[in-house]
Amino acid sequence: MTFISAKPQLREPESHPANDNHLSALADTSILQLINDDDDDVADIARRAERLGNAVVIVMALCLIVAPAIYLALAYAL
Repeated sequence: MTFISAKPQLREPESHPANDNHLSALADTSILQLINDDDDDVADIARRAERLGNAVVIVMALCLIVAPAIYLALAYAL
């Protein structure tokens, strides 16, 4: 099985094609290189994202219930 890394390997500036518009130092930097590889941090981020997603779904459900109720109360009360 072939191992595929999410982080691309940096190329040496000498191996880049000749291009005046190419910044060799900045072009190969990736946001993935700034992320720590610690599994505990990744698991913590995943837990927080899951909790936030659950909270968003609950708030959306409440808004879908409460908004029509307020509309009906205002429409028939006036």
